Amino acid sequence: MGRRRGIMSEEFKTEMAKELGFYDTVQRDGWGGITARDAGNMVKRAVELAQQSMSRQNR
Repeated sequence: MGRRRGIMSEEFKTEMAKELGFYDTVQRDGWGGITARDAGNMVKRAVELAQQSMSRQNR
């Protein structure tokens, strides 16, 4: 089974990692070096941003 292509752009993921405070780990170890908690927090934040964006569009 092949790897699925990510939905988030590399630039977006980088900005999220900086915002959430684990970009140094990404720089040092790559995306595979982040913890499951950090990955989960990144997804949670991305969902929050998407919901905010959708809310603004529906006004």
